[in-house]
Amino acid sequence: MTLWSRLRSWLRTILHRQRAEKEMDAELRFHLDAYAEDLIRAGIPREEAQRRARLEFGGLEQTKEHCRDATGANFLDSLLQDLRFGLRMLRKSPGFAAVAVATLALGIGANTAIFSVVNAVLLRPLAIVDPSRVVYIQEQWRDTLPGLSVGSFLDLKQQSSSFKDVCASNNGSFNFLTKDVPERLDGELVSTSYFSTFGISPIAGRVFDAAEDKPGQPQVVVISKRLWRTQFQNDRTILGQTISLNGLPYTVIGVMPQSFDPLLQNTDVWVPAAYNGQQIAARDPHYLSVVGRLKPGVQLSEAQSELNVIARRLQQQYPISDKDRDFQLTPLTTALLGDQRLTLQLLLAAVGFLLLIACANIANLQLARGRSRAKEIAVRAALGASTKRIVLQLLIENVVLGLTSGIVGVLFAYGGLWGIVAKGPANIPRLSQSTMDGAALVFACAVALISSFLFGLAPALRAASIQLTEAFKEHSGTGSGSRDRIRSVLVVTEIALALMLMAGAGLLIRSALLVSHVDPGFDANNLVAGRVGLSTPGYHDPAVARRTFENLVDAAAALPDVQSAAVVSRAPLAEGSSSNGVIPEGKAIDASNVTNALLQIVSPSYLQTARVPLKAGRDFNSQDTREKTLVAVVNETFARTLWPGENPIGKRFACCEVGPKGQLDPVWHEVVGVAGDVRARGLERQVQPAFYLPLAQMPPSAWDWVGRTMDLVVRTRTEVFATKELRGVVASVAPGIPIYQLSTMQQKIAGTLEQSHFDTFLLSLFAAIALLLSAVGIYGVLSYVVAQRTRDIGVRMALGATPGQVAAHVLRYGLRLIGAGVLIGVASALLCVRLLSSLLYGVRATDALTFCCASFVLAAIALLACYIPARRAAQVDPMVALRYE
Repeated sequence: MTLWSRLRSWLRTILHRQRAEKEMDAELRFHLDAYAEDLIRAGIPREEAQRRARLEFGGLEQTKEHCRDATGANFLDSLLQDLRFGLRMLRKSPGFAAVAVATLALGIGANTAIFSVVNAVLLRPLAIVDPSRVVYIQEQWRDTLPGLSVGSFLDLKQQSSSFKDVCASNNGSFNFLTKDVPERLDGELVSTSYFSTFGISPIAGRVFDAAEDKPGQPQVVVISKRLWRTQFQNDRTILGQTISLNGLPYTVIGVMPQSFDPLLQNTDVWVPAAYNGQQIAARDPHYLSVVGRLKPGVQLSEAQSELNVIARRLQQQYPISDKDRDFQLTPLTTALLGDQRLTLQLLLAAVGFLLLIACANIANLQLARGRSRAKEIAVRAALGASTKRIVLQLLIENVVLGLTSGIVGVLFAYGGLWGIVAKGPANIPRLSQSTMDGAALVFACAVALISSFLFGLAPALRAASIQLTEAFKEHSGTGSGSRDRIRSVLVVTEIALALMLMAGAGLLIRSALLVSHVDPGFDANNLVAGRVGLSTPGYHDPAVARRTFENLVDAAAALPDVQSAAVVSRAPLAEGSSSNGVIPEGKAIDASNVTNALLQIVSPSYLQTARVPLKAGRDFNSQDTREKTLVAVVNETFARTLWPGENPIGKRFACCEVGPKGQLDPVWHEVVGVAGDVRARGLERQVQPAFYLPLAQMPPSAWDWVGRTMDLVVRTRTEVFATKELRGVVASVAPGIPIYQLSTMQQKIAGTLEQSHFDTFLLSLFAAIALLLSAVGIYGVLSYVVAQRTRDIGVRMALGATPGQVAAHVLRYGLRLIGAGVLIGVASALLCVRLLSSLLYGVRATDALTFCCASFVLAAIALLACYIPARRAAQVDPMVALRYE
């Protein structure tokens, strides 16, 4: 019989049980009657023929049982019986059931919640067509991975044959004029092939074509479903109408699906990049995000090899701008989500450890419970139940317990997932999409079943292998059975796993504490910052834009609660930054002599407002204009990097703009001051070389680099500041221009630490739960030992042992378990915590202090758990113990 025939027969038997029974009974009786008729025709009397037929054929009910075994009906009956018996056993022991279900549900719930996050962030494919064929293309220069220049993108697109489509984009913010107040929208300037590269079509209208992606063409825009819903109420008549973006009319031609966000940037508008001749010729700015779709059959390694050839060709063709620059291909999913992979895998491993500890605890409970069920199992064995049947019954009971815990665990997971999504870091992409979907429920069910096997196998095998003579003894022995090696191994395992979690949590806690005490390089107290973008046509003249920002500074400084105000191209700890290559005077104008440094364009009052200490020289003043010597203030790292051991005041360096003779004739800036280092990109990030240029000496082309957008920074007199006043200042000086991302510097600092603090909190929570479960586990083992050896303890005390000696004996056994668990845990942790290195700041992954503290805390809590059973053993009454059964 084929497998399909067997399956079909089993399904027919299960789904139509009553009819199958009737058919089987009728068929068996037909064969019985037919055989009897054959005997009658042979001359045997009817009664004798029927008797012989029954004897020859065998018992009818016995035959039916064989048939039921063949069709699987008996297995289903046994399974249902065992399930019902398992439920009765849980109802019979409510205390055990409550503890076991709560313990296991905690582990299942934590695993399911973290899996839901991992599934949403890492496992769920990007909402594009065939994401495995889409790659992210970056330039590699030294140890950095910047974007591509416009010229490099166009050369790559023209010369490469590995890609079906290649597109480029760069971030752009747009002032969107509404009926109420202007809003700032996140958008992208994209090439024509952007949408075809990702393979997604609009849900309404169309995307722009190549003719519209050229300078001087009418402005068109494709909007997101979110913007269409919130601003235009899903009105299809918006197609063909114009909206105001940056003060210019854009015709809406299409609406993209809700899920379309291929670069995970919450983009609301896409407009044609329309690169002009000047952008194409300027090969120094590297800011484009470039994505390609591989042709069918082309492997990533083949495309990488081709790009290596193109990179060498461009290095020879453009030796100044493209020297030492290569292309690097990365799968788009890895490029977008790779930073989150380690953290989420770490959390998933942590909850996996937590589940193992929970399973070990329940296995211990089951082993202890198995002693009380020894006679029951022995009776079953004496009545003919096989070892296989007993093990199967006990495993089914564990499955009932596991599935019950799984149901409760799903409820825990709902609450935990809600907390993670609500309080989780904002920089984790797709975190808000984490839900308890079908995949999470299947995962929870699988974890429940696997857990049932993990915690139920050893107790089931132990119970099934019990000797009948031992089971029917009426007293507790004093032999080797009193010290259960399996239970001891389980407790040692629990302690080792808990120590691994505690060591990891301890390292993250130490790292978080060190980061929180890092000096950011400026005074964040009473400092408020918000971005202002002068993107409308009225501010295209650099002189107008500069005067507007100067007027904003003056107006903000005049507010009664403001001490001082300034503007800066990018405030510290804000997202994004501008960097430039600089060359110190005296070195050849060559890419090999370039040092990458952060560029900050500031008003003269910025260093004073932010309270960045001036270490040497002077600050900017109103005399620093384009008509005077071009000056700069550099940070200490910049000075040490370019002029080690020398006084940087008066030194010159080239950056930002070229002279009349081109790239070999750069414009020089003289260092007039040295400022303290500022951790502009994050407290845990290494300080980079940085330099400041005065707003009045800002190169005209730099207004395009920063998008005529700067941060307005104000120093307030008190902690409470009415941001409404600051919005009013911007509205009065620059009507129709919004101020956005308005927050205090303390909030920005908290934002940069948000993910590390959240990861630390979760891992610390899991470690605390693991510590508690381990303490419960060792308490359970020692309580079991004391209960099993009560008679032995009574004999010892009757022979002269003191209560202290008895307690010390129990404690020594507990200490051996703790010591073994700590040693194994430390060794295992030393092997595993190296994975945390990239998440740590100021502390090594093998930090001895952290390991010592974690071991001490775990040992102290475990000893406390040992104390109660030891004290109970010391209080045993010898007369009662000698009568103990």
